[in-house]
Amino acid sequence: MLDKHLYEYAVIRLVPSVEREEFINIGIILFCSKLGFLKVKFDLNKEKILVFNQDFDFEQLFANQQSWIKISNGSKKSGLIAQLPIASRFRWLTATRSTMVQSSKVHPGLCENPESTLEKLFLEFVQ
Repeated sequence: MLDKHLYEYAVIRLVPSVEREEFINIGIILFCSKLGFLKVKFDLNKEKILVFNQDFDFEQLFANQQSWIKISNGSKKSGLIAQLPIASRFRWLTATRSTMVQSSKVHPGLCENPESTLEKLFLEFVQ
């Protein structure tokens, strides 16, 4: 029998117009401390985003997306935040903020394989 590991995840949300407080789920971030796992997965559906905001800045969104990926990966060339310990990077990415890309509250769970759990959550909440 495989061991179950505690994980934490948050839904990554896009707020196309911060003033309206509407959001679209665009990704998942999953963290499993015991396995040293931190990964994000995105789906940026342009058609859906344009329904909320015809003048949306996709260039800025792609830059934000790349920042999330680089920080979660701990990329050496991605600044000081990406150099933090894995738990601190997860906490920084999921901190409450009023920007275009936000996260939901953090939720816990148990999994055998964080990669497959990330995929399952992605299908459930994003696609």
